[in-house]
This record gives sequence, C-alpha cells and structure tokens, in this order.
Amino acid sequence: MEMFCFQCEETTRGSSCTVRGVCGKTAEVAALQDLLIYLLKGISVWGQLARQVGVEDSETGDFIAQGLFTTITNVSFDPASLVELGQEALRRRDALRARFEAAYLAKNGKAFEGDVPQAATWEPKENSVDAWIGYGAMAGIMADSELDEDRRSLRELLVIGLKGMAAYYDHASVLGKDDPEIVMFMQEALAAAAEADPDGGKLLDLVMRAGQMAVRTMALLDAANTETYGNPEPTQVNLGVEQGPAILISGHDLRDLHELLEQTRGTGVKVYTHGEMLPANAYPVFKKYDNLVGNYGGSWWRQASEFEKFNGAILMTTNCLIPPRDSYKDRLFTTGVVQWPDVTHIPDRMDNKPKDFSAVIACALECPSPEQLEEGSITIGFAHETVLGVADRVIEAIQSGALKRFVVMAGCDGRHTSRSYYTDIAKGLPEDSIILTAGCAKYRYNKLDLGDIGGIPRVLDAGQCNDSYSLAVIALKLAEALGVEDVNELPIEYDIAWYEQKAVAVLLALLSLGVKHIRLGPVLPAFVSPGILKVLVENFDLKPITTVEEDLASIVAGH
Repeated sequence: MEMFCFQCEETTRGSSCTVRGVCGKTAEVAALQDLLIYLLKGISVWGQLARQVGVEDSETGDFIAQGLFTTITNVSFDPASLVELGQEALRRRDALRARFEAAYLAKNGKAFEGDVPQAATWEPKENSVDAWIGYGAMAGIMADSELDEDRRSLRELLVIGLKGMAAYYDHASVLGKDDPEIVMFMQEALAAAAEADPDGGKLLDLVMRAGQMAVRTMALLDAANTETYGNPEPTQVNLGVEQGPAILISGHDLRDLHELLEQTRGTGVKVYTHGEMLPANAYPVFKKYDNLVGNYGGSWWRQASEFEKFNGAILMTTNCLIPPRDSYKDRLFTTGVVQWPDVTHIPDRMDNKPKDFSAVIACALECPSPEQLEEGSITIGFAHETVLGVADRVIEAIQSGALKRFVVMAGCDGRHTSRSYYTDIAKGLPEDSIILTAGCAKYRYNKLDLGDIGGIPRVLDAGQCNDSYSLAVIALKLAEALGVEDVNELPIEYDIAWYEQKAVAVLLALLSLGVKHIRLGPVLPAFVSPGILKVLVENFDLKPITTVEEDLASIVAGH
C-alpha cells in the first residue's frame, strides 16, 4: 500500500485509505503527518523524563498541540510546511533531551542509560522533502504490524482523541488560555503510545482519561470564547447576500474573525461566515460590527460549489478545507495550521500582534458581489447560559408533558448520502421533542421549520463542535434541577454523527461523563477493533445507527 489512514469516517470502504485519502490527502502528506506524530511522541518521552528531574518546559506543550492539530483531517495538505514542522519537532526533541540528560547527570552523578522508544532517538540521514516522505513510512500506523489488533486499536483511539483535544486546546491558547495539566496529559499519553510493546490496560485507562481531559479542554475553550466575546445570545442570522465586495470566512478561529472584522471596518467590504463559523454571529462582541452581515452556504463538504458562487475572497482559518477548484483558488487564503500548496497563506501573529489580512481585503475589493444561494434567516445562540436562563420554562414544559424528550444530534456533517438519515430523523421526531445540536451536523436540519414548544425552538443550536460542552453542561444542570442522580435517567437520547478527530474527542468526553446508549453514525470508526468495540458496548451500550424507522421508534420509547 502507498499509505495507510483510517482516522476519518469517510475512509475508503469503511476500512482505510491506502492510495490517496478521500479527503484529498496524498500518500506523501500522509507519510509526513505520520512522521510528525512519531516525533511528537519522541518529544513527549523526553518531556516525561525531564519532569522527573525538575526540568520545566513551558513551550513544548503548545507546540505538541499545534502539531497534533496539523494532522487532523482537512487541515494541512502542504508537504513543505509539514517537513518544516517536523524539523522543528526534531530540534525541540533533541533540545529537551539535552536538558534532561544534563539535569539527570547533575542529580545522579552519572549519565542516563535507560531504555527509551525509538521515537525518542531516531535521526534523519537527509533533510530533503523526499527523504522525509520516505521516513514517514517507517513511522506509520502499520509499521509495528506485530502489535495485536486490540492494543493497536486502543493506541490509535488514544492518539486520534488527542488530536481532537489538541485542536480545542490550540483555539483556547490563541485566546490566551492554557492549562498545564492538559499539556502534561498529552505528553503522558503520547509517550505511552510511543512504546513498542504497550500495556493494554494502561492504554485503556489513558483512553478513558482522555475523555475526562477532553471535557476539561472544552471547558477551557468555552471560558476563552465567552470571556473574550461574551456569552452567545439567541440570534437571527441572515442567509441572503448584500451587494458589494465581500469576504467569506470559514473554519473555527474566532480571533481570526475578530481581527478580520476590525481590519475591514470602513473599507466597504462585507464579511460572511461559513460552515463552523456560523455560531460567531451569536457572540455580543461580533454583533457590534455592521460589516458582519450574515452566513453564506452550509456544511464544509459543499464548499467547492459555494466558494465558486461566492465570487469574493475566502479565508480558511482551520480545518474543513477540501481540494480547491481552479475557479476560486486565486481568491482563497489560508491561515493558522491549515495550508494548501500554491494557496496564499497569511502568516501567524508575531509578538501577539494581529495578523495582517490586507491581502485578503485587497482581493475582495477586486471581486464582484456574491451570488445569492438562499433567503431568510436561521436562529442560533443556544449555548448553556442561554438554555439555563430559561431552565424554569424547560422544567415546566417537561413536567406538563409538553416536552417529553431531548435528542442530542451533535457532531460532524459529511458528504455521504447516508447522512440524509439525520434530516429524516429530525423531520420524524414528534412535536414534543427538542433537538440539541452543536457542530456542522446541524446543517442537515437547522433550516427546517420545526416550530417551537412554548416559545422554545425545537432546534437549539449550541454552536461549534467544541460547544458540545454546552450540551453536557445543560444535561448535568437539568439532572440537578430534576433531582436525577444519573444523567442516563434524563429524557435525553443521543444520536451523534461523527466525521473527524474532534468528534472522537467529544465522544470520549461524553463517555467519561457516564453517558450511555449513544447511537453513532453513519458507521462506526474503522480504528475501533471488534474487541475494543465489545468493551465499549458492554460498558456504555455504544451502538451504530440503524434505519430511520427503527431509531425513531427507539428514541420515542426512550430506549
């Protein structure tokens, strides 16, 4: 095989991509991402050892998070930048190793002679892009094919969960929030994943702890977002277009949006959100900008046709990039961890100063107005503070029988036609049920006219995928208000859609909170072996979605 990747839901034949990623990732990019993960494991080995001899390292954690984030599906497709990142990882690994060895010698009076995994000592013989691509095959998932299936599954579940956690941590870090315990856990988990013969019990424990740390990471990001931009408020978002030059901003990074809005003020350029940036329209700080005029389009996988019709400049701030068409490639810009070869990349901040989006603005000023896709508006802004603010009405509706069930339909969208399941579920739910959602899965049903229950909309949109934290907070507070000790006794059903690694982190977070009976689809992850799936089923009753008719009947019955 030319490559091996099975980290997303759309992997070839539900098994693995072995020639080219369904996402558009080449075998070369896959190899370089594998090598980057390998080197991050090596850094983590020395980080764990360094901590034992009192060596503090305040910078490596953020680098590890950024490196993990870079390997998420639909983020970086640029071999040259991945080699640069790998070389920086190697430099940091060796510097940390030297600091540890010096401290160890000073403390013990002798040199360190302990055994460490190969990832901690591997050295490249050449530094060319082609050479590093070749090294990636050595570091890939299947390189240790002698490791039994269940332990390999646990290891990959752990690393994939870490990738999702790292994305959320990176967003929080950009807004000035950090948490040393999260960073230390990432290093502990990666160091364990570097072992040639890892203990299965230890890996399983780390997977469950990854869920706990995912909750902590999402709470950190929630605090970063709300302390910076205020608590989201119920908001009607315009879906139409206005005449004039425009910029479409997609992805998840709210600070990028904030800086773009500041720099487009007074220029005549209008800013539209796309995909997972939609929830930004509900934050009080962003409502102050009259140049933020609405949302354009829908889910990430529709971007090729939507970007083409937008006509203006397009800025991708994080993952969800798909191979761009030539028709809009010259007006597409990337920033942060997301990159594509030959697409203009906006450099990172220097000394915490704002990024320079002047090239994006100049492009927009030369472009015609967007082509209108739709009309009307949609309602967003139902994060935990908003929902808890009307908790008395919610409880009254439950007690009166007007509201019989919540259905959590959070997660990712994707291009497979099987995802029409979620639209059909939403349409088929009884009028006494409310959908709680977060993430781009909502685009399957957020524009349906499903009405309300006593003034409470039947689709409560908490925000981006990381805002699944809001859904957990709502469930826990609801349990407290109703005097229920076990969240599984609440009138809440879970019907989750997944696509990439952040959804895996969310799933592990829910499991760590004791949530059971989760339906997961469209298919179960390929990296979960039958043996590990059995453990998840026995302990959490995790199950695949079935048919719309069967699942609707079970949801209504509370099974």
